[in-house]
Amino acid sequence: MPTQSQSPHLPFGENKQADWYGKDILSVKQFSREDLEYVFGVAHEMRGMVERVGTFDLLKGKILANLFYEPSTRTSSSFTAAMERLGGSVIPINEVKYSSVSKGESLADTVRTLECYADVIVLRHPETGAAAIAAKAAKKPVLNAGDGVGEHPTQALLDAFTIFEELGVGQIDGMTVTMLGDLKYGRTVHSLARLLSLYKVKLNYVSPEILRMPKEVMEEVAAKGIPQAEYTALEKVLPETDVLYVTRVQKERFENLEDYEKVRGAYVIDPEIMKAAKQEMIVMHPLPRVGEISPDFDDDPRAAYFRQMEYGLYVRMALLAMVLGKA
Repeated sequence: MPTQSQSPHLPFGENKQADWYGKDILSVKQFSREDLEYVFGVAHEMRGMVERVGTFDLLKGKILANLFYEPSTRTSSSFTAAMERLGGSVIPINEVKYSSVSKGESLADTVRTLECYADVIVLRHPETGAAAIAAKAAKKPVLNAGDGVGEHPTQALLDAFTIFEELGVGQIDGMTVTMLGDLKYGRTVHSLARLLSLYKVKLNYVSPEILRMPKEVMEEVAAKGIPQAEYTALEKVLPETDVLYVTRVQKERFENLEDYEKVRGAYVIDPEIMKAAKQEMIVMHPLPRVGEISPDFDDDPRAAYFRQMEYGLYVRMALLAMVLGKA
């Protein structure tokens, strides 16, 4: 692949590329700090290529099967754009109710069928652990695009890459990251907390009592020696925060709608609240938002959530190139 000037993220070469060829990407637990530097280096190069030439033929002749059992706009279109930017093709399967799945076909059989046509499979599924089941059945690489309330590793990778690109290489160490909103059902924060535990950070969790970060996630992070603290009010920790990661309260995860109504408007980020925050910090959100960030804040330079979506394109391009041996 043609490259721009050597990325400061990329101290590794062909040996690191070989580590990922043909591999599944199911969990952030697969990644070491060294791995992240490699991924971010490739993503940085992808960004430069897109800015210079738009599309190129790195994955020409390769086919991606986008298998989504849950509705998705950002993740699905991001993977489609990533594959097409790299010169490959996509089989989009976003309405599984119209497919053989509606006839009772198992996930394993669906995956085995799709790998007859595709070189890599991206899967989103409502059940935790589904990605591992698919990977066990498939001989081709499987990328987890979210499984239930479990993990969303590619989102966590693009989130960490956003921090790198926005706040500077090597600046994650020493940062205070505050996660706000639905921390119980938000798979994005579960994965990001695990990923950030590779760095020397402080993690604050701000949520209603019924939406606290799961105990098992906190125990994993604590085992890495990372300081964590829980709050119900943002005001206590906002002034010290370098990265504010906001999540929506996910109506679809609630069995009792009364519980949802009690907490859905618990926190709203707007220009008035952000007066207490640092000028050199960023606000992130995996999107979609449903009122937890006011559009009045969108023009603030600290509002990084739409730039975050763009960074996701480059990370997913990097991951596809890596697992297909073309990084």
